[in-house]
Amino acid sequence: MSAPAARRTQQERREETIGRILDATITSLAELGYTATTIGEVCRRSGVSSGGVFRHFPTRLELMIAAADAVRERQFANFEVGLAALGEDREDVGESLRVCLELLRTACRAPMNAAWYELLGAARTDPVLREHLVPMAERYHAQIVEFGRSLPVATRFPPEIFDNVLLSLVHMFDGEALSWTVHPQPELEVQRIEVVARMLFGVTSDISSSNEH
Repeated sequence: MSAPAARRTQQERREETIGRILDATITSLAELGYTATTIGEVCRRSGVSSGGVFRHFPTRLELMIAAADAVRERQFANFEVGLAALGEDREDVGESLRVCLELLRTACRAPMNAAWYELLGAARTDPVLREHLVPMAERYHAQIVEFGRSLPVATRFPPEIFDNVLLSLVHMFDGEALSWTVHPQPELEVQRIEVVARMLFGVTSDISSSNEH
């Protein structure tokens, strides 16, 4: 006779409900866009009543900001898993660069990241949303830089140069992810990784040579 399933605590039930609400919000943003992601749509997708949604997120704006933060957290978790799966020791610098670039592209093209793009697009003309996203974007980019500095390739750049290069790459792949939905160019996209990796490898080699003299 099997043992009865353990009853979930109130905190566990609360976290599960919030997770469902955020999942529904993120997928709705990605699939339908900002305007169509209404509380009603989130309720329909999550199976949580409007009262239940407002209990955890008193306003739609707070729900949107929470969804953006959830995307941030999940992106970093996925990136760490991707790097861990590759192993820590990669002696081929050129290959390490290519791997990191591919992971960065994958993160930008992840379906959930479309929710972030939707919020950025809406914030351009919505000053209230923009005001709330500004500190989040600053925190997001600071975390990207902090995470990037932990990668072995970062040691081949002066810190201020590396930070600029990394954020420039993020913006490049963000733009690629957006244009890819209406104008995919697979032949150029394959070349782009190789071209950028070669450029970065050349820069790091020049820096290393300069430091040796």
